[in-house]
Amino acid sequence: MNWPIKFYLYIRHKIFKIDDRTSLQQALDNGMKLGKDPSIQDQVMLDPSHSWLISIGDKVTLAPRVCILAHDASTKRHLGYTLIAPVTIGNNVFIGAGTIVLPGSTIGDNVIIGAGSIVTGNIPSNNVYAGNPARQICTLEEYLLKRKEQMQRAPLYDESYIVSNITPDKKLQMLQELSKNPSRGFIR
Repeated sequence: MNWPIKFYLYIRHKIFKIDDRTSLQQALDNGMKLGKDPSIQDQVMLDPSHSWLISIGDKVTLAPRVCILAHDASTKRHLGYTLIAPVTIGNNVFIGAGTIVLPGSTIGDNVIIGAGSIVTGNIPSNNVYAGNPARQICTLEEYLLKRKEQMQRAPLYDESYIVSNITPDKKLQMLQELSKNPSRGFIR
């Protein structure tokens, strides 16, 4: 990189406090551990001030607007200290949109966390949790069996129906099929 570009980036970063890195890149640069084959969606917030306390395993999906915090500054003005605690997320975990994972939380392997949940404490492996605070809904095995049964009665859609491939005719078809009972389908 030549010096005018380095100087320009320095000015943007140091003087104007503009950081073009994604939240993910900032967290990785600050020491967050990230396993293989992650899927991290838009607007995920990985604690920028304590990201080295976050460890995420292999094949983890963080849906849009997931927030992972390794600190709680609620006591800073009163006590002069901020609580900090590691966050550990195992392998094969799905964390639904808008979920907040609080400091000190541990999520085991093969876990689904429902959208909008608040995770605090320990979530054991092979479970489905949801709510505020997140509570066990069922085991992962029970959840997958229920969904397989639903798939036998619901419309199934292949890759030609995803947003980058779908045609106007297929959008209309999907809307018509999903307006019937049951009003749910499954897409590959």
